[in-house]
Amino acid sequence: MHKLPEVLLPLACLPDVEYFVWLSNTSQARLEIHETYPKQTCRTRYRIASAEGTLQLSVPVIRQDGNHTPTNRVLLAGTDWNRIHWRAIESAYNKSPFFLYYKDDFEAIFAAPPSLLMEFNLKLLKLCCSLSGIKTSLNLTLNYEKQPENCPDLRQKFMPKHPVNQKEYIKHFKPYIQVFSDRNPFIPNLSILDVLFNLGPGTADYLRQHELTESS
Repeated sequence: MHKLPEVLLPLACLPDVEYFVWLSNTSQARLEIHETYPKQTCRTRYRIASAEGTLQLSVPVIRQDGNHTPTNRVLLAGTDWNRIHWRAIESAYNKSPFFLYYKDDFEAIFAAPPSLLMEFNLKLLKLCCSLSGIKTSLNLTLNYEKQPENCPDLRQKFMPKHPVNQKEYIKHFKPYIQVFSDRNPFIPNLSILDVLFNLGPGTADYLRQHELTESS
């Protein structure tokens, strides 16, 4: 697939491998922050590999304007979820080859998260891009466009609440050794955390190995 000039993406929380394949195949990404915040999607949910298999973590939030709250006004809720999430990540990856090298940067964000979900997700996304060798320009949307032109609209693509008629752009995710490969089969398309902690500097090469092909 040739490199795209731009894509429109949700501002996701520690999104999956496919999200980062899109990022690595575009020159710039617009990150949606003016949509009416959709619950139970990649904006607050991400998946890691635990000893028991896939573990989904969900960030609790407060919608300041109820059902009409835009994503850029969604607040992080409570004071304990961040410690719970970090303990889960540490438990899952403390024996991975590259956790020791990257953990301080991630732990700092979880230890003192900003008040807005948008800012939390963006901090993590920029860190993941830096560690993955992705130099794509990340730009926040200035307004909401219902039907954007001239770029792929992927706002409903990743972990949608209702995955009806979901198109699969990556047909096969190449296996790599995961922390619990001795007891569990390979789990594809987890949060980019799984690739970073297991492959480290090899993450960029892993992303390049996947071609985006829209299903018919």
